Formats: sequence, C-alpha cells, structure tokens
Amino acid sequence: MDFFSVDVIIISMVVIFIILRFIPVKGVKQIDTNELKELLKNKDPQFVDVRTQGEFSRYHIQGFKNIPLQQLSKKANMLNKNHEVVVICQSGVRSKKASKVLKKMGFKKIINVKGGVSTWRG
Repeated sequence: MDFFSVDVIIISMVVIFIILRFIPVKGVKQIDTNELKELLKNKDPQFVDVRTQGEFSRYHIQGFKNIPLQQLSKKANMLNKNHEVVVICQSGVRSKKASKVLKKMGFKKIINVKGGVSTWRG
C-alpha cells in the first residue's frame, strides 16, 4: 500500500465514525427539548438522566431520575419495560448509547432527547 491509500482509509474511517455517532438508533423516537416540555406534563413516561451523579446534582430537569450510563445495565430493573422511557444526557451522545442499551434489554418505547440538557431552556 502506498501512503496515499492509507490516508484515504484513515480519513474514511473517521468520517464513518462521525456519521455513525449522529445516526438515530432504529426504533427510538427522537425529540427536541421543546417536545420534552410537552411530554413532561404527562406523568406516565419514565424520565431518565444518564449523566454522572455529579453532573446531575449540579443541575437537572425536574422529574428526571438519575441512572448514570455506566450503571444503566444493572439498574434498568428499576424501570418498567411497558412504559415509555425518556432518556437525556448533557449533549445527546450518552443518551443515544443508553437508548441502545435499553433497546437490547427489551424496552420497546424509548425516546431520546436530542441535544440533551445543554439545549434545555426550562
């Protein structure tokens, strides 16, 4: 392989990685924070903030319970698989990962908040 083809491969891999981070998880509804405001009026969904405990304690949206992403697999039994689960984080990256975890665990009604807490204007 020559130098040029190695560069092309590396650049292609980086582009694919970036694209994959922003493609929504199949079967997970994506909403923005304006839609979240309406959803918060309904007490049926389970609202989960997957940021760290420190981030959550500094600031969180009322109604959300904190289950950090690293603990989600172990603590998902705290959630009802038959009810909607609304997932949020700081920017939307961890909540997307959390949505994938919940999907693999058999949750059917998952909603991811795009942009996360950083786009929230309570």
